[in-house]
Amino acid sequence: MTPVPRWMNRPATPRSKAAAALLRLGGWTALLPPAPGPKLVGAAYPHTSNWDLLPALLWAWATGTPLKFVAKHSLFRFPLGSLLRAWGGVSVDRRRAGGNFVDAVATMIAEQPEIVLGLAPEGTRERAEAWKSGFYHMAQAAGVPVALIAFDWKRRRVGVLGYLTPSGDFEADYQQIRAIYAGVVGRHPQKATPIRARLEVAEGVRERM
Repeated sequence: MTPVPRWMNRPATPRSKAAAALLRLGGWTALLPPAPGPKLVGAAYPHTSNWDLLPALLWAWATGTPLKFVAKHSLFRFPLGSLLRAWGGVSVDRRRAGGNFVDAVATMIAEQPEIVLGLAPEGTRERAEAWKSGFYHMAQAAGVPVALIAFDWKRRRVGVLGYLTPSGDFEADYQQIRAIYAGVVGRHPQKATPIRARLEVAEGVRERM
């Protein structure tokens, strides 16, 4: 039995062992190459079903990965706030960054000792024309690499396939992303968005968040 990889090689805990057992029971393999640092922006793909949440949470608990996701500041009120935090939710108040969401997230990342901020670059569980570029700009603004996280339902693999340091060259970086995700199939393949940047972003125009 192949051991489940652990974040920063930390020892397993009772919760991580239980989560790992549930992943194996479901036929899933947890993926986590050695991280290049304690802070990452995670691009999770292909996100085509609400059921992606289950293997994602089990993967985070099994590997000890400090997986977080962003939700609106207003949602973190009682009683929903406690549940969101337990699942890894973090609130971002964009007012602290003058209304700029990317800068607000970058500030939040800087304040954390370690974090893998998970985002779905498709922006929807339905097929779209191209990826949104928020994850890319957040990684650039925070000065951290991107963890390319997969929900591979065909081969029952969940977790990080590889890492990318944004270079600013969208064409080259997206070509690398496509190569890393080659062969990955979501729960609903017909809903997966092609891995490409929006035309205006590829031409160097920063999207408004």
